Amino acid sequence: MENYKSPVYEVRAVPIEKIEANSYNPNIVAPPEMKLLEISIWEDGYTMPCVCYYDKERDKYELVDGYHRYMVLKKSKRIYERENGMLPVTVIDKDLSNRMASTIRHNRARGTHNVELMSEIVAELTKANMSDAWILRNIGMDRDELLRLKQITGIAELFANREFSDGMQNCGENDPTDLEHDIY
Repeated sequence: MENYKSPVYEVRAVPIEKIEANSYNPNIVAPPEMKLLEISIWEDGYTMPCVCYYDKERDKYELVDGYHRYMVLKKSKRIYERENGMLPVTVIDKDLSNRMASTIRHNRARGTHNVELMSEIVAELTKANMSDAWILRNIGMDRDELLRLKQITGIAELFANREFSDGMQNCGENDPTDLEHDIY
């Protein structure tokens, strides 16, 4: 990976009209914190770009991370005018499952996510044939949390084709990223 270049080294100024929110962000910010974010962006400017996926066919950017910074630009007239309607973004080129995982990693690293929306994402990833081990590794959760999130959905198909036995208890215990085993 000697030629790898992090997306942050290629920040783009993108018109807000070309950016769309994703449908899978489980991060929620209370109104007082949104006001604080607006003040922060007004006082300090945008200090972190939003993360997007660029859909070439539609010529649109889908947010992966930075929804609330995006909303500040859309709703704050003074910031919109100062920024000329442009949002700083970096672009990642990943499929939908990996974009969902990226969104979750960004949110969890900040310590914020909504349980109900997280369970919906787990359901979507499971339906996309992502293994439990893949979900554990890419979203950064433990086996118990994954099980609880699957239970919240109430969707029986999330447990389809699983064998439940006492022998599976220790599966992946030493290495939660072991791709040889699912958690059940």
